[in-house]
Amino acid sequence: MAAINQNQTTEIPLVILRPARGWSLINLRDLWNYRELIFFMTWRDLKVRYKQTILGIGWAVIKPFMTMIVFSIFFGKLAAMPSDGIPYPIFSYSGLLAWELFSGAVSSASRSLVTNAHMITKIYFPRIILPLSSVLSGVVDFLIAFVILIGMMIYYHITPTVNIWTLPVFVLLTLITALGVGLWLAALNVLYRDVNYITPFLTQFWLFITPIVYPASMLSQKWQIIYALNPMVGVVEAFRWALLGGGRAAPGMTMIISASVSIILLITGLLYFRKTERLFADMV
Repeated sequence: MAAINQNQTTEIPLVILRPARGWSLINLRDLWNYRELIFFMTWRDLKVRYKQTILGIGWAVIKPFMTMIVFSIFFGKLAAMPSDGIPYPIFSYSGLLAWELFSGAVSSASRSLVTNAHMITKIYFPRIILPLSSVLSGVVDFLIAFVILIGMMIYYHITPTVNIWTLPVFVLLTLITALGVGLWLAALNVLYRDVNYITPFLTQFWLFITPIVYPASMLSQKWQIIYALNPMVGVVEAFRWALLGGGRAAPGMTMIISASVSIILLITGLLYFRKTERLFADMV
């Protein structure tokens, strides 16, 4: 057997990190190599969100449920807002489910880079993991709040439609939309801290141009295509179609337009994020 050289040392491979130049999309292989970090950051965001709270994950239910009650009183009862033949509490809550998933993910993702400045300036990892994990952590809240919707459907004797199998597709589309917007805001927030103040106003304004408290059918046909440029219009309408039916047709053209806008937001968000990524450590 050959003798082992005690002085022999194992060479450590040299890895040179260079910032991305120009416009480029995400490196999927790099992201896959850091998949465990994605899981850890997602779990950490979830734990931090409810740390030292009395009700804990109960807040995932309280916010959409209390908002549904307010909407049902002021829009459903006092303003007599139509709801396409569906009981107004379920009509508004089903829309709020998709909306809370989107708005919560956008708000968390927009702050993710600034909040984790200590990580960005000290170690290397794909920076997109921070907004991505912020978006993914909202799925747990969505699933918890979804249980309440099931209870409400049982109470109102509403049977899910056969189209419910499409719901995961629309959840994925919601996450794609949130990630696209979140990437834009997260990168801009590093450069311009005004984004911290703009984001709450943006999500509040966006809520009222999305068919949460009113049905999209209230708009005349000539405005439907323009209205569908809001990517959350197709998502919310698709949620209600998949879950509640109500005699409504599948949101065909609306869904196509909204999904196209969502994909454009994601691609442009990735491009802008990658282009500005080399500035994060200096600017954050």
